[in-house]
Amino acid sequence: MKPTSPHPSGPPFAMSGGHVRLDGREVLRGVDLVVEPGDLLAVLGPNGAGKSTLVKALLGLRPLAAGRTEIFGRPAARFRDWKRVGYVPQRLPMGGGVPATVREVVASGRVARQSRWRPSSAADRAAVERALDAVGLAGRARDSAHLLSGGQQQRVLIARALAGEPEVFVMDEPTAGVDAASQAALAGTLRGLAEEGRTVVLVAHELGPLEPLITRTVVLEHGRVADETRRTAPAPSLAATRESRESAA
Repeated sequence: MKPTSPHPSGPPFAMSGGHVRLDGREVLRGVDLVVEPGDLLAVLGPNGAGKSTLVKALLGLRPLAAGRTEIFGRPAARFRDWKRVGYVPQRLPMGGGVPATVREVVASGRVARQSRWRPSSAADRAAVERALDAVGLAGRARDSAHLLSGGQQQRVLIARALAGEPEVFVMDEPTAGVDAASQAALAGTLRGLAEEGRTVVLVAHELGPLEPLITRTVVLEHGRVADETRRTAPAPSLAATRESRESAA
């Protein structure tokens, strides 16, 4: 069953005539894209095609030189309901100070659901544990996140997004440079999200084990949409989801 939102709104993301310029170079050139609820959308294309720029522009992290982007029907610059969106960047930020544990990084995904009057609750802690279990890292919860392998760090970032229980997930190259176990864990996670009717937008060079799960692809070339394909993904099974997660643990 698809998750329902208490807020009447538009599609998760809508871009019309999107142009982005970086250092005087046009990186996106007149992109039109609507991400519908329940899409498992893969943004594909060669290096330099503008894939990461596109997803950052959808999130309002890259300003448009021209065009318009909306998130759930609101202009990106005015959107504030960030608990509805989970973002998985390419890599774990390297901050200063005391190294954060895996659990602390994942728990930060709950911040958008908290307030100064209601810090961490039992529901928050339960969501963090579910997210750790979903990516096969429950046994590493007390370890320093920055001491994990690249693939494990990517799974930490995915767990952080899962912990926030958003309606839509945006993943920037989640399979880049990660091992087979981490790719299997991601495939299992996507199966679970598909079963729940969640929306996913991910950037990838190659889909690999994710390909059977993708319902739609957009190919970028030189900052333009060169091709778009809709697919009929096979219904994922709960057994397959569990097997993928267990093999990656």
